[in-house]
Amino acid sequence: MKKIVEERKDIAFYIKMAALQSHPAAHEKAKAIVCAKSLTLLEDAHEKKPLPKPTCETAVVDENMKLLGKLGNPGLPFLILPDGRNLQGYRDAQTLINLIGQ
Repeated sequence: MKKIVEERKDIAFYIKMAALQSHPAAHEKAKAIVCAKSLTLLEDAHEKKPLPKPTCETAVVDENMKLLGKLGNPGLPFLILPDGRNLQGYRDAQTLINLIGQ
C-alpha cells in the first residue's frame, strides 16, 4: 500500500477493519487499531507485535464484519477497485497499479 501511494499520488486506500473469526484475538486488535486510527498499529499487527488494548468503545469492527457477511464472507484482504470489481486476497503493488489503471 505504501509503495503504491508513493508511486501514484492519485491512488488512495480506504481501510475498513475487520477481524478473522478464526483468530481469537483479532477482534480486540482490530478495535485497538480503529480506536487509535493508527496505520502503525496495523503494521505492527501484521508483524505480529503486541498491540495495546482498545482505548475506546466502537462498533465499527462489528459493522464491517456484517458488511463482509452481506458480501458473502470474502477472505481478507478484500479490495473494491474504483470500477467496482472486487478482489480477494493479497496482490503485489505492481499488480494493483495495473488493475487500477490510469
